[in-house]
Amino acid sequence: MRTPPGIGFTPGRMDTWRMLVHLPNFIKLYMRLWRDKRVGVLARAVLVLGALYFVMPIDALNDLMIPLGWADDTAVLVAALWGFVKLCPRRVVQEHVEIIDEGG
Repeated sequence: MRTPPGIGFTPGRMDTWRMLVHLPNFIKLYMRLWRDKRVGVLARAVLVLGALYFVMPIDALNDLMIPLGWADDTAVLVAALWGFVKLCPRRVVQEHVEIIDEGG
């Protein structure tokens, strides 16, 4: 997979430390995409439903079953975050990545 310009890492091949270093940029990207009018309702719905599942007290695995209870919540949230970006128009994501990479 070719690394998109300005991202600085290869998706799917990032260690924990590098991900933590890029976390502020990921947060900026999600916030910018959320506010962008070109992002569709389906993408937003995936993100909202994933976040609701994460904070909902009733879910597939009870949160008292540590660590399995937290693992399913985290897996759903990560899938929702991934799905949100995948459902956004590619050119919109690339535009925001370039702006963030330039310091915006």
